[in-house]
Amino acid sequence: MRLDLGLYVELNLSDGEILDRIRRMPHAKASFKNLVRELGTHGEKRDALEAALNRMVEKGQLVEFRGGHYVAASHSKEFIVGRLSVHRDGYGFVIPLQKVDGVTGDIFIPPAAVSQAMHGDRVLAQITYTGSDGRAEGTILKILSRAHQTVVGEFRMRRRGNWVKPNDDRLQQWIYIPEGMELPAAPASEDRIGVKSMDVSSAEELDGMIVNVELLEFPADGEDGVGRVIEILGHPDDFGVDVEITIRKHHLPHRFPDEAIAQAKDVPLTIASAEIARRKDYRALPIVTIDGETARDFDDAVYVERLPNGHWRLDVHIADVSHYVRPGSAIDKEALFRGTSVYFPDRAVPMLPHELSTGICSLRPDEDRLVMSAELELDNTGDVVAQYFCRGIIRSAARMTYTSVHKILDGDLEERRVYAHLVERFERMKELALLLNRKRTKRGSIDFDLPESLIEFDENGLMIGVARAPRNIAHRIIEEFMLAANEAVAAHIAHAGAPSLYRIHEVPDAKKVHDFEEIASQFGYNLAFGALPVKKFGVVDKRRDGRKTRRDIVLADERVTVTSKNYQKLIGKIEGKPEERILSYLMLRSLKQARYSHENQGHFALAAETYTHFTSPIRRYPDLMVHRVLGRLLDNEPPGWTEEQMEEFGTDCSFTERRAAEAERDLVEWKKVQFMIDRVGEDFDAMIISVTKFGLFVELEHLFIEGLIPIDTLPGDRFRFHDNARRLVGERSRREFKIGEKVRVILDRVDAVAKTLQFGLWQPPQPGRKKTNKRRH
Repeated sequence: MRLDLGLYVELNLSDGEILDRIRRMPHAKASFKNLVRELGTHGEKRDALEAALNRMVEKGQLVEFRGGHYVAASHSKEFIVGRLSVHRDGYGFVIPLQKVDGVTGDIFIPPAAVSQAMHGDRVLAQITYTGSDGRAEGTILKILSRAHQTVVGEFRMRRRGNWVKPNDDRLQQWIYIPEGMELPAAPASEDRIGVKSMDVSSAEELDGMIVNVELLEFPADGEDGVGRVIEILGHPDDFGVDVEITIRKHHLPHRFPDEAIAQAKDVPLTIASAEIARRKDYRALPIVTIDGETARDFDDAVYVERLPNGHWRLDVHIADVSHYVRPGSAIDKEALFRGTSVYFPDRAVPMLPHELSTGICSLRPDEDRLVMSAELELDNTGDVVAQYFCRGIIRSAARMTYTSVHKILDGDLEERRVYAHLVERFERMKELALLLNRKRTKRGSIDFDLPESLIEFDENGLMIGVARAPRNIAHRIIEEFMLAANEAVAAHIAHAGAPSLYRIHEVPDAKKVHDFEEIASQFGYNLAFGALPVKKFGVVDKRRDGRKTRRDIVLADERVTVTSKNYQKLIGKIEGKPEERILSYLMLRSLKQARYSHENQGHFALAAETYTHFTSPIRRYPDLMVHRVLGRLLDNEPPGWTEEQMEEFGTDCSFTERRAAEAERDLVEWKKVQFMIDRVGEDFDAMIISVTKFGLFVELEHLFIEGLIPIDTLPGDRFRFHDNARRLVGERSRREFKIGEKVRVILDRVDAVAKTLQFGLWQPPQPGRKKTNKRRH
């Protein structure tokens, strides 16, 4: 949804001001007629008011509980707007767009109350029950917007007709395909990420194949959804089909409109002399890019030197995508729609056409390229004492890789010989990066050095293993330089007061902090900010056999004042300890997710008062917007966007970022499951990463693969879940299983449909039993 600025100007009231008026009314409720009378809006202003109310309903700030009647979401304890998340067992949760007073977490929706809504739909729900612990239950009143216009799944021929079973098991309803709608009406575009389209001539050939279906009728009142096949992707086990399924499951835009392609092809491959003349020329400097071995879109290039006064000069040059992608153009509209590039283990879905992303915008070596440049002068404590921003032109002296730079700094003689003219530059870069890191650490910046998994493939593109992704000093260099540039640009824009996008990271929720503190205390650690204020409630549970048991519910008080330094100090205490991995993992889970916002709220994890994303405009739309804001400041032009528009951009870009991350994670987990299919019966070293009432979640060491040990498979005793201690305890033996414990597990089952792994505790072979030939890891 984009703002109608004409209506906004006519009304002369911001959405926030209208919302404040409603909050001040009795019970924070108002009807449209009340507001028209209260605000004196008539004619076009009446239409503007209606548009503003619709915007706030869309954002979840208002709830329209019946036609023309509104309540402020922050004041409503009965109605909420949110996204429905459905479990494969049929029940769901509504994730509120606005925090609901007195409610902890999401609102549980029983299977019968899910009704015709589908996973991901934006819904209006009514809270029907709230427990003393803040947990709420509700029912869905209305579907406000559908998340799925298309569904990818397996085509099934049945006696009573043809159906498509959705690949996503959270979509409960099969889709009926009427006769004559089994084959696509026109050949699918060949703009495919993984495999070529299939040539199928009959419905019989489709049986068991993966197809993409357009929904013509959504499931309603007990009736099935109806659709037509618009794409045939191939057989489930065909190479590349998993990527195609993931793209469509998460509704990732992956075909560029013809107009966008035509614009990209028309972009000149040479830079006009007039454009060069209006820019600062950096081409004589030994500027380099440092990226991964397989990277093709080079966003950033860097240069470091020591100044005569003893200070440091750091130049960060970022591809000037804003020069080529103009606001409102076909390329720009598609880039906003995509929001970000999506990176899968062996391919990518780019935000921009490759003519730009790997062509004229990419900072390739020995080629002139346009950039937005940040020149920073830093003193010997890492503080910026002077800064300069401009449009520039560079010619990268070398396309370096993290591996190569690491070898140079590690003393590799051959690598140092090849790049002898740059060795001193890299040594200076290392020195400055470590200085910047010390500065961040001093102010309380959190640095989680958690290992990331890397999927390994053979020469045929088949997965052969999972390894730890390499991380070395070269990664640290680029990370520190990009952080410094992002922070400097953010501070410059904030000081100018121009509407822009910020990358914000809010203070963690008190409950999440409380939950982490309880687990950390079992290892003898805490976040060291004093006693955590809590509220305690006594609850009596009635069991099926008639017995009553009393238990205490402890809720964290929202007044908690944890800082990033509390986290940072704990990271230092656990460094190198056996419990470092699990506590770092749990600390990360206790934090909120960073997002984009038009309001500068600071960045908790970086301990930064102001932060933005500036350094990756080829692959992130927010960075492109920040370039445009900075460009208008450089040209002394008035702001090009309002705060309201920037708010919309922030919401859109946060959504596309989450969508991309979920798709990337989904495919990686799927590939891990595929990798384990032939390993049933093998045993592995693992660590317990979560304890629940239904079992233990474990992560395999060195493979970064997760799975569940069901509670009823634990041998030798009957185990019960102790909520307060977060442990499973044997009733007779008192044997305990807790988070962080190392165990040996055996792979019992792979559910390829649900994409889950089930493990059991490995037990040594009993004397006299036949030995198996299964491998051990």
